[in-house]
Amino acid sequence: MAKLQYQCTMSLDGFIAGPDGDMSWLVDHLGPNPTVDDIMVNTGALLVGNRTFGGDDPYKGTDNEGEPYGGGWDGPQFILTHHIPDISVPGVTFVGDLDSGVAAAKAAAGDKYVGVLGADVARQCLDAGVLDEIFVSIAPVLLGDGVRLFDHPGGSSVKLERLSLTHAPRATNLWLRVVR
Repeated sequence: MAKLQYQCTMSLDGFIAGPDGDMSWLVDHLGPNPTVDDIMVNTGALLVGNRTFGGDDPYKGTDNEGEPYGGGWDGPQFILTHHIPDISVPGVTFVGDLDSGVAAAKAAAGDKYVGVLGADVARQCLDAGVLDEIFVSIAPVLLGDGVRLFDHPGGSSVKLERLSLTHAPRATNLWLRVVR
């Protein structure tokens, strides 16, 4: 059965996007990463927040603009949104609630991962007890402001267990299991 894995790149100071969702900072940190390549092969579907889906793209202006992971992954995407659009997008299903989105993404992924994209969706998955793992590539940059990896006003402690720590030329990869 599919596992839900929050997948992201984060600055050393804990941001997955800059101010106003800016992703241009990520361009300097993209490059060969064998661990990410393995995860892409083992990801069968994506569960994506609407802000992430419609947000800034580090690949804008390139042939891979608008493609998940800059064209490094292909498969079904499930976009969690309160406002399902009237238009359809090939390969994309818009879902109105977390439970149906998780169920549909898991069914589509089979025995591969459901990649969770977006800080708010990841937090919702944690709150619902359905997030299994977190994979974060830590980029050697300080952003100072933006969208945090995990934000829970008032605080929240989530116990994690390290599964692996690997290095790539432009990032350090940390793979964690959510302890329940």
